[in-house]
Amino acid sequence: MPSTTLIVTTYNRPDALDRVLASIAELSPAPAEVVVADDGSGPETAAVVRTWQSRLPLIHVWHPDQGFRAAEARNRAVAASRSEYLIFLDGDCLVFPDFVGRHLELAEPGRMLVGNRVLLSLELTEAVLARRTNPLSWGGVAWWRARREGRINRLLPLLRLPGRGWRLRRPLRWQGVHTCNLGLWRHDFVAVNGFDERYQGWGHEDADLAIRLMHAGILRKDGQYGVPVLHLWHRENDRGNEAENRRRLDEVLNGNRPQRAELGLDRHAADQAR
Repeated sequence: MPSTTLIVTTYNRPDALDRVLASIAELSPAPAEVVVADDGSGPETAAVVRTWQSRLPLIHVWHPDQGFRAAEARNRAVAASRSEYLIFLDGDCLVFPDFVGRHLELAEPGRMLVGNRVLLSLELTEAVLARRTNPLSWGGVAWWRARREGRINRLLPLLRLPGRGWRLRRPLRWQGVHTCNLGLWRHDFVAVNGFDERYQGWGHEDADLAIRLMHAGILRKDGQYGVPVLHLWHRENDRGNEAENRRRLDEVLNGNRPQRAELGLDRHAADQAR
């Protein structure tokens, strides 16, 4: 079984990160490393990380808050990690106990594994953060009731379906590839030099990574109905830089930029000598 690192991206949401780390602590098998990719959070987040360091193989990688720089935060986190397989997760996404095991069961050479999510309502999210409920332990009736009451957006992602062939039918579909739930081999991530750090502000840095991976021959495998996460409610991010980010995405879609990020993972190679 390959060694695995969870890369958990966060920014100033310590209550959500605490619940995510609590879910990670219940994983079986457990990851070899958990790296918090911190995009400039305040001291409350550092305190949460310290709380969990006695229970998890936890590394906190932080850089100053200079706006939305999730691409760089994730590259820094990968540079600080060691494992053969990387799973990217957002710091507001809860995982089921079999999350890592299912990722590894579905992983295969030459593929990135694209998971899916169930969105929780504001009301349910507040209950989770206050520890009044834990959906990860619910049974079928509780899930059905939550869907009927509008506390979750859908039920189907929670299904676990067998089979392989149908998971390979959309090899070049980059739409819907999100780093809230994405697994890939470290050597594939390194081959394209990680995320393109020219993406700043919300939008499209994960799609850019997916497209460059596809150009390099790393194709999509659908993890839907296999590796769901529970995505806590949050306000929408500021999208003021989306137009510029979309322009950059169109460049890579049209083949006008190389497969390797020009401003990417190799900038942080020194971190690997820690």
